[in-house]
Amino acid sequence: MSFPSARRADASSRDLLLRLGTIIGLSLDHNRSRFELRERVKELTCMYNIANIAVMSDQPLEEFFRQVVQLLPAAYLYPEITAARIVLDEKTYETAGFATDGPRQAANIVVDDFKRGIIEVAYREARPELDEGPFLIEERRLLDSVAREISIIIERKRAQAEQNQLHAQLRHAERLATIGKLAAGVAHELNEPFTGILGFAELLKELPGMPPQGASDIGRIESAALHAREIVRKLLLFAKQIPPKQKQVDVNTVVRDVLPFFESRCARKGVEVRCDLGLDLPVIFADESQIRQIVMNLVVNAIQAMGDGGQLHVSTRVVDGHVALTVRDTGVGIPEEMRSKIYLPFFTTKDAEKGTGLGLSVVLGIVKSHQGRIEVTSAAEKGSEFTVYLPAFRDPHPPVI
Repeated sequence: MSFPSARRADASSRDLLLRLGTIIGLSLDHNRSRFELRERVKELTCMYNIANIAVMSDQPLEEFFRQVVQLLPAAYLYPEITAARIVLDEKTYETAGFATDGPRQAANIVVDDFKRGIIEVAYREARPELDEGPFLIEERRLLDSVAREISIIIERKRAQAEQNQLHAQLRHAERLATIGKLAAGVAHELNEPFTGILGFAELLKELPGMPPQGASDIGRIESAALHAREIVRKLLLFAKQIPPKQKQVDVNTVVRDVLPFFESRCARKGVEVRCDLGLDLPVIFADESQIRQIVMNLVVNAIQAMGDGGQLHVSTRVVDGHVALTVRDTGVGIPEEMRSKIYLPFFTTKDAEKGTGLGLSVVLGIVKSHQGRIEVTSAAEKGSEFTVYLPAFRDPHPPVI
């Protein structure tokens, strides 16, 4: 306040100035309060909207991140020049115009004490200095809160995925138990008729004067009945109704016994057979018939996967106290989306006359019952490799020298 000429301030003038100063101070405080309230409302609105989209548990995390970065700019002091970005697990979600050369505010996304990513807000233009560069302290708190919310959502999604997986495994175990009971019942019911069919077929073959066509047909009946009985045996094995007879077994001997059965079949299909058996291979303690079944099933699958021509490679070796049996082919391979299903009972991609879908499930059951494991690697049109690891036998009473 100024006067046109010098004058002495009286008491009334001083009171006027004091009242005017008070009014100006209140006005400034009021404007500041309105400003802070407006900014606070924007921040709370942002958090409210993020919380709303967070409860939509059916949407993928990627969509959640895309929505979050779209909500952030409106919560800042200069929304018209604000851009946001989330970088998580080497994936980026950002609004249009995000630039790294302007003023930025960032917060880490930490999950289980491990930094998984970062959330950033940037201005495309310079602005006056405030609490943290051109940013408000409230905006810092907002960004930290959003980063924590993202961490919570990631942890919640992971826990939900683990729970869903456990439920799926439980349902799978229940299905296997049901299938096992059904398989055992059906197998027992079918065993007796098949025995009768084979017995009567043998008697018919002994009849004098049997015409050649009749003898040929009886041979087909025998072959079909034997195939059916083999399926029954696999069902009983899958249902664990055949008691194992464990003894010391030489896997190399089993491989040498099994492979000759496939020589003519491989020759007809143009499949080259290679066999590399490890020297001084330790024995395993196992049911020999079940180990033979492992080799046969894996070899049959390999031959069927190759169509006409290819290479079948069977090898053994010692790996970390285990006998490793590997069967590799150069066939069509296993599509990635099917690899999780190949051990399921009755799952098969073959024609009905070529497979029952029990081969690999039986192999897995035998391997697990012998405290072993099985691994598979496969590439489309390049072939598959199955490796079975079975514990080497350790004599609990070695001879004393």
